[in-house]
Amino acid sequence: MTASQRREQLISVSRVLFAEKGFDGTSVEEIASRAGVSKPVVYEHFGGKEGIYAVVVDREVQALTGVLTGALEAGGHPKILLERTALALLEYIETSEDGFRILVRDSPVAQATGTFSSLIGDVATQVEHLLADQFKRRGLSPASSPLYAQMLVGMVALTGQYWLDVRKPKKTEVAAHLVNLAWNGLSGMERKPTLTGEPLGPEVRG
Repeated sequence: MTASQRREQLISVSRVLFAEKGFDGTSVEEIASRAGVSKPVVYEHFGGKEGIYAVVVDREVQALTGVLTGALEAGGHPKILLERTALALLEYIETSEDGFRILVRDSPVAQATGTFSSLIGDVATQVEHLLADQFKRRGLSPASSPLYAQMLVGMVALTGQYWLDVRKPKKTEVAAHLVNLAWNGLSGMERKPTLTGEPLGPEVRG
C-alpha cells in the first residue's frame, strides 16, 4: 500500500472499532491487529489513538453537517424543509451507521456538551432564522424562535438516535410522523401560550 492508502485503511478500520467499542474501549493494538500492521505504523500516521479518532469524528461531522445544511438551504415551503431535514438525518443514519454511532456515543443528544451536541446546536441556529421569518408572517413573536428551534432539532435528533437501533418503521414513515407532530403543532400555535394551572383530569392521567 502507498502511505495514503494505508492511512485510509487505518481510518476505515478505526471507524468500525470506535463505533463498536467507543474511544475508551478501543486500543492502538486492536487497530493495528485488525489492519494487519504493527503498532508503530499507527503511531507513524496519526501519533496515537487520539489523532486517528479526531480524524474520524471530523469526517463524520462534516458529512452530517453537509447533508443537513444542504436540506435546509435547498429552499421551499417550511414544511418541505422540515421533511427534507428529517429525511436527510435518517438517510445519513441508514448509510453511515458507524459514523452516527461514533457521534452519539461521544455526546448523546441529551448531553449539553460534545461534538454531536455542538453540531445539533449549529443546525438549530440555521433553523432559528427560518422559524423567525415564519413567526413574523403568522403574527407570532420571533423572540421565541431560538427556543422552538432547539425543540424541533432536538426532537428530530432524538428520534434519529432511537431509530438507529430499532429501524422500524421505514425512514420515510418516521420522517412523515416527525413532520406531522412538528408541523401540525407549529400551525396551531397560540400567540401567548400559558399553562392552565389546573390538575390533570383522569382522562389525561390515564
